[in-house]
This record gives sequence, C-alpha cells and structure tokens, in this order.
Amino acid sequence: MTRPARPARPARPARQARPARPASAAERTPVSLTVRPSAAALAPLIGAMGCAEGRFAHTAELALPTGGVQLLVNLDGDALSSSPLRGPDRRTGGAAVHGPYTQPALIDPAQQRAVVWVAFRPAGARPFLTAPVSAVRDDLVGLDELWGTDGAVLRERLLEAMAAEGPRAGLRELEAALLARARGPLEPDPAVRLAAVLLDRGTPVAEVADRLGWTTRRLARRCTDQLGLPPKRYARLRRFQRLLGRVNAGPRPPDWAALAADCGYHDQAHLIHEFRALAGITPTAYAPRSPLERNHVPLDG
Repeated sequence: MTRPARPARPARPARQARPARPASAAERTPVSLTVRPSAAALAPLIGAMGCAEGRFAHTAELALPTGGVQLLVNLDGDALSSSPLRGPDRRTGGAAVHGPYTQPALIDPAQQRAVVWVAFRPAGARPFLTAPVSAVRDDLVGLDELWGTDGAVLRERLLEAMAAEGPRAGLRELEAALLARARGPLEPDPAVRLAAVLLDRGTPVAEVADRLGWTTRRLARRCTDQLGLPPKRYARLRRFQRLLGRVNAGPRPPDWAALAADCGYHDQAHLIHEFRALAGITPTAYAPRSPLERNHVPLDG
C-alpha cells in the first residue's frame, strides 16, 4: 500500500445551507464545548453533548460510520444533508437525528460552522424515538418528522437561549427538550448495553449470546431494536473504530499487518478490504481532519 486511492466515487458538489438570520453577538462568539448531561436522568442515555464552531478550507468530507446515533442542530443554517456513497441523498431541516450509518457518507463542512450535538450511548437513543432504532439506520431524519412541532421549533429555541445566555443555556434547553420527548424508562436495557460492551471489545457474537443466556436470534432482535444494527454488523463497525483509534496513536507510520492482528482482522488483506468498504478509501489515503476528529476526512482544500 503505497498510493492513496480515490474515494469509491467522486465527491458530489457540496450543498450550501439556506442563509441563517443575522447572528447576535452571543452567537458570533467562537464556541467549543463538550459536556456530560447535567440532568441525572439523561446520564445513562447520553455519552456527551456540546457546541462547536469552525471554518474549513475544504468543501467536502467523508463522514465514517461509527455504529452510533447522534442528534444534530445546525445553528448557522436551517439545513442538514448527507450523501451516502451508496444510496440516495438525505436532506432535512436544521435539526435531525443521524442514525447508525453502515457506510461512509459525503457531508458539507459548511453545515458544521456552528453545531449543537448529542452523542447517544449504545441503546440510549431508543427512548426518544417512536420506533425501533433500526428505523433510522443509514438515514438522516428531520426532528420535525420525529417530534412534530417540538422538533420543528427546537432550532429556534436553542438560538434564542444561546443569544440570551450563551452556549450552556442552549444545552440546558436541549436537555429540557429531550426530557420532554422521552418515552418509556430513561434507562437502557442493561442486557443490550452489556452486549454492546462485549461486541465493542471484539467478543464473538455466539459468545455474547451465551453470556446473556440468549439465543443468537434473540440477541439479533434486541440489538436491532435498540442499537439499530444486528450484532455482527455492529461488531464490524466497532472493530473499524478500534482500528481508527490505533492508526494515529504513535509517532511512526502505522504497521498495518500488526494492526490487523491486534484489531481482530484475519490478515492485512482483510483489513484493507474492510477499510475500503467502510471508509471508501484505502488505509494509506486516510487523513482525518484532526486526531480528535478521526471520523471526518477532508476530500479537498
């Protein structure tokens, strides 16, 4: 592997979000804030949430699949979009749920100039949806479709709160909206959470089912309902994420053969095949936006 490969297909022209209303002084202040939810009831469901601002030279980037679910609100413009390398484009208003993707997608960095986000824990998104998490798999779904009027007005509520009192007030407003929309117990199924932990560590699916005292069919049903993915596919994506976490972990170029063995691939050829399938590029073409943003890969600029 010596030559970077191009993405699986050429990047489509990046779309521009609709113009936002004039920003207040509070909205123009650069923000980079990541917190745990302050509401104790949300802590088992949400790993982190925050606000981020940035300006990027590139006009398109690959977003790599993680197996997780996010809630996104574009404060800069009332639009979000995602273009999977295989399948139709997705386009919504400025507040949406990003389901668990199983493939890379092209996204517009202009839509990340000012974003509020929530990263759900495994099985943590289920109480905020009216259907199984698998219903939003490989999809970007507008919050107005999921929450009706509450979802349609959330972006304006966050803009007003942040303009008046700053980013932490916006996050408190978002927590209040989540608590108001929750259905069912605000506690993920402990068995599914354990299954997710074991799969994330590379435990074979049959062994996970045995640990839980379940059949593999029952494990598949419960994971699909609450994680959004069957266990084998979830394990495959989490193995890929373990690999990405190791690629830039040291000062030397990656030893792909050693990484293949350490991360659970059969061999280096298997790693390359999986990397191309899940990232749309070869391992040596992988150059993330930053070490902390390993799932965002600029394509130009």
